[in-house]
Amino acid sequence: MSVLLTLLLLLQSAWGHPQQKPENANSLSSLWQVAWSNLGKSQSNGGTVTTPATTPVNGEPSGGETDKPPKDPQPDAPKVKGVYVTAYSAGGERMATLLDLLDKTALNAMVIDIKDDLGYITYKTDNPELQKLGTPMRFIKDIGALMDTLKKHEVYPIARIVVFKDSVLAKKHPELSFVTANGSVWQNGKKDSFVNPYRKEVWDYNIAVAKEAAKLGFKEIQFDYVRFPEGFEKKADSLKFTKSDESRTDVVSGFVEYAKEQLEPLGVRVSVDIFGYAASVPAADGIGQDFGKISSHVDVISPMIYPSHYSTGWFKQTDPDKAPYATIKGAMVDTHKKLDPLADAKPVIRPWIQDFTASWLGSGHYIKYGATEVQAQIKALHESGVDEYLLWNATNRYTSGVQY
Repeated sequence: MSVLLTLLLLLQSAWGHPQQKPENANSLSSLWQVAWSNLGKSQSNGGTVTTPATTPVNGEPSGGETDKPPKDPQPDAPKVKGVYVTAYSAGGERMATLLDLLDKTALNAMVIDIKDDLGYITYKTDNPELQKLGTPMRFIKDIGALMDTLKKHEVYPIARIVVFKDSVLAKKHPELSFVTANGSVWQNGKKDSFVNPYRKEVWDYNIAVAKEAAKLGFKEIQFDYVRFPEGFEKKADSLKFTKSDESRTDVVSGFVEYAKEQLEPLGVRVSVDIFGYAASVPAADGIGQDFGKISSHVDVISPMIYPSHYSTGWFKQTDPDKAPYATIKGAMVDTHKKLDPLADAKPVIRPWIQDFTASWLGSGHYIKYGATEVQAQIKALHESGVDEYLLWNATNRYTSGVQY
């Protein structure tokens, strides 16, 4: 893969998670800087220490490969074929439609927002530990009733927790975020704020959310946005935040390792969402994501391999979005190459695939996604030895007529 093509993909990945339009079509110059920086291998952390650094995980650098095969905390789990479900859908009328879809097809799992993209806990909780830093909202009106319904319909429940993108917590506690020279909390182009992965308080808060989700009956915890903001290495010197001597990749993989240790006694699986391109390029040090390091500490890894998020030339395709089979096949080749060195410690590979139409790519560069396109992605996964997958559609409107 050429450096040029790698840069193009990183540009597109900088649009956000996972189904997003570019922030500003005129910001090409700054996005090139993001891409180039993410491709590089610099370990420079940047930033200004404003308080004594918090050293996560007993002061020891983390990451790397495990010494022994992990024990699956859910050995009887099915081969997961799931859909993404917002808290609004889970607590609203759309849930009946989604349950009907799972009842009538081979789909068997739901990934439900328990801490969403803004940072809200999506149900009311009396847990004082969560109320201290968290902001519960009653998007899911009765979490207990929801869990009973999922059990009745034999749905494998996965709790999605958005970790370091947390505008609510950043506004509530600026000292846990990144502060600009004028004293305001930093925001990206979409007005989102992140909290600081160097702060162990942030680790423990998110793990507390996960622990409660496990006690509610979720079988798996899926952590998303386990990273620094895009292009962080270009912003760090102008921001005030707590940091230590650890690299960003070690801090991020350290959180994952710590979370796995904390949740293991509860018998839940731990999974992490990660940019699909991370399997195809060197470690993205700017945002702190190293595919191998993160994967060595989880039960399940979920690369977001949407064809729409790959740029011209990837996997020999002029328009990857128009070639769902070839794009997924190529992404899986790279994923296996990246994870095979983990040997018996290799996690379950369960990619996010595309069930939406990427019209923002422009005329001639995208196709309307329906049953044929979803089926093509699943076929590519099966032929690559991957039997699990998750369907993403931000509106939770999934294609009918697919043979799962």
